Amino acid sequence: SMKSKILALSKSREFRTLLKSKKASNKYVTIFFGNLNNRNKNILNISFVAEKKIGNAVKRNKIKRRLKNIMNDAYKKISINLDYSYLVIAKSTMLNNEFKKIKEILFQEFKKIK
Repeated sequence: SMKSKILALSKSREFRTLLKSKKASNKYVTIFFGNLNNRNKNILNISFVAEKKIGNAVKRNKIKRRLKNIMNDAYKKISINLDYSYLVIAKSTMLNNEFKKIKEILFQEFKKIK
């Protein structure tokens, strides 16, 4: 399979840094984004979080898989600012199966982040 252009955040320190930086929020997710040091700027540095309160592991994994699919696609189709690293926190509304709608909103959101 094609090597993913997505790299997950690796350290809890990176998570903490992003949680203190800029954020964008919509119906489906909250996106935290900011500059992390010594990052490869040619790939999308992003992690997805689905909190326990959203549901069991199966539901949470489904949501994360969904977000990853959307972002793999976004990477190919829209210009995402690769200077930033991203932390995407899912909301329970993601369980409503409007995949196309979710994708649309996420694409819009990432286009706005400059």
